[in-house]
Order: sequence, then C-alpha cells, then structure tokens
Amino acid sequence: MSVLRPLDKLPGLNTATVLLVGTDDALLQQLAGSVLETDCASELRVHLARSLPLPSSVNRPRVDLLVFVINLHSKYSLQSVEKSLHHVDASFFLGKACFLATGAGRESHCSVHRNTVLRLAHTYRSPVLFCDLEEADGGSSSWMPMAHAGDPHTVPDFWLWPGAATAGHVGNETRAWETFLCLSAF
Repeated sequence: MSVLRPLDKLPGLNTATVLLVGTDDALLQQLAGSVLETDCASELRVHLARSLPLPSSVNRPRVDLLVFVINLHSKYSLQSVEKSLHHVDASFFLGKACFLATGAGRESHCSVHRNTVLRLAHTYRSPVLFCDLEEADGGSSSWMPMAHAGDPHTVPDFWLWPGAATAGHVGNETRAWETFLCLSAF
C-alpha cells in the first residue's frame, strides 16, 4: 500500500481516468454511470474505491482526477475520506482533486455540516461541489456546485440544476458531469 501520486505513470493517449472515492457503493455506481455517459472527445475511464490506499499489487492506470465523495448524511463517509486523504500525495491537490458532497438538498437530515466540508476543501485547496443525487418525488437530481471552496460567503460562478434553460446552466446530471469534467484540469 502506497501513497497515490499523480505523475507516477505516463498518461494514456486521449484517455482520462477518474477515481471516485467514497463509502456509498450505489452512489458511486450512479456517478460512474453519469460520467461514462458524457460525450467527450477523449476516452473516460472511471474507477471506484471505498477508501485509500489502493492495493499496490494491482496494476492500475494513471489517475487524472480524484473525486472524494462525502455523503452529508453519514459521519462515517466524512471519516473515511479524511483517512483516505493521508494516502494522497500533496501534488494531487494542484488541480487534480475535488470534493463532492451529496445530500445537500435535505439539510435537516445532515449529520455533517456543509462548513465542515468547506473547511476540508479549503485545507486542501480543492474545489467542492454540493449536490443532491437522490431523486425525491420522481423529480430530478439537483446539482449545486460551489466555485470557490475556501470562502463560504462567495457566490458561486455557476449553478447547475435540472430544467435550467438559460445560457451557462445545464439541465441534467450527465451534462453537469460533462461541464465539471471539462472545467477540471486533467
């Protein structure tokens, strides 16, 4: 078991690998499906991990984007991500890592406060996206990205939500992932 480093392998031609790290298997599968449905000029690969470190015996590809998924309804999810962060090289936090906090739509049910996730993202100088991927009452999933993780009072540069019709806004989770992946520097 070793520290995950961003430049330990050569990049693949027209290939980007996303590693989703989180405790909720069903949610990670849903996110992976959304990422794989995106229309992208390059080949996207998605790998899932419950926590880090990854086993060193496995021959794995270079990781281009590391997404830590935190369920705001589970303190265990936050603790797992915090433990996993110790197994990531600091250079990953130079544009190759982000935090995705799910369950933001039902703040009354949250076990983890948003400010806790914001502080974590600020500490690691990484962006954070707050979203609610659970479909309630047959509705669509909602996405609420925060552009500047370090300052909780900053107004986001953009908001993504279902059914948005104006320029700069996207209408579904697949398009939200596509926008997010295109804005990420990997």
